[in-house]
Amino acid sequence: MGEATGGRVVKIAVIAGDGIGREVIPVALSELPPDAEVIGLDVGAERYLSTGELLTEQDTAVIRDCDALLFGAIGDPRVPDGVLERGVLIELRRVLDVYVNLRPFPELGLVFVRENSEGLYAGVGDRSADSATEVSVNTRTAIERCTRYAFELAQQRDGRLTWVHKTNVLVNAGGLWRDVVTLVAAEHPEVEVSYEHADACAYHLALDHGRYDVILTENLFGDVLSDLAAALAGGLGLAASANLHPDPATRPSRCIGLFEPVHGSAPDIAGKGLADPTAAIRAARMLTDAVLQETEVGRATGRSKRGTVTTV
Repeated sequence: MGEATGGRVVKIAVIAGDGIGREVIPVALSELPPDAEVIGLDVGAERYLSTGELLTEQDTAVIRDCDALLFGAIGDPRVPDGVLERGVLIELRRVLDVYVNLRPFPELGLVFVRENSEGLYAGVGDRSADSATEVSVNTRTAIERCTRYAFELAQQRDGRLTWVHKTNVLVNAGGLWRDVVTLVAAEHPEVEVSYEHADACAYHLALDHGRYDVILTENLFGDVLSDLAAALAGGLGLAASANLHPDPATRPSRCIGLFEPVHGSAPDIAGKGLADPTAAIRAARMLTDAVLQETEVGRATGRSKRGTVTTV
């Protein structure tokens, strides 16, 4: 029996996935909303190797009908690179339209807001025997909705936002990003805005992470730079992320998003009892706060102050 949420029960889908995901997710389950209905889904390498199935229509239907998804890890050395990652994780991001990837680092006092649906991860490209092309897709709509989220988050924090790109080389995508950030910044004069190239940001993160509060960037740069931040914060075993569609008015389903540790499946230590569950626990806490924040329970108790999607 799940907890009442505006006349319905809280429902959480869970995919432990592969590698250490199967070890850390069971530990994190105690952090889910009290009395929530938890629905486990067998998605990952084992099922793929047995049946050839990645993410089925039934899987996505169950997830879309839940309030959120707790996700462990995906990836297995027995499966070629990209099969599981694109067929499960990237597909989930597409189906749920989770356009914000939020990666908080409380140890550093900063948070990454990464555009989660486009860039080089859009899956557009081609390969021949002797050449390969990966296309970075960037649209005003996708950039703007993520940028607005980042500015709203900065308002609730220290009021500082740094956006990161490579506008000196990626002039087309970078130019569009600059146009959108400039537009949204004009609506938030109370937020102090600065720009850094991605390589400069990596340098400054290593030497002076205190210069940052909210870092807004595109998909690839956000993926790489947030892993650097994780190393500075104590390791990937501590880092959690939320893949969100934060606006209920435009959300394509009931599911607010996918919450996960960022360490991956780590097959080299899987099964050895070495996996740190901290990141999975933090992901579950972010999930709980995100779900309860949208309910009368969350508003009445202030439960969302622990690690919410908007006040990290």
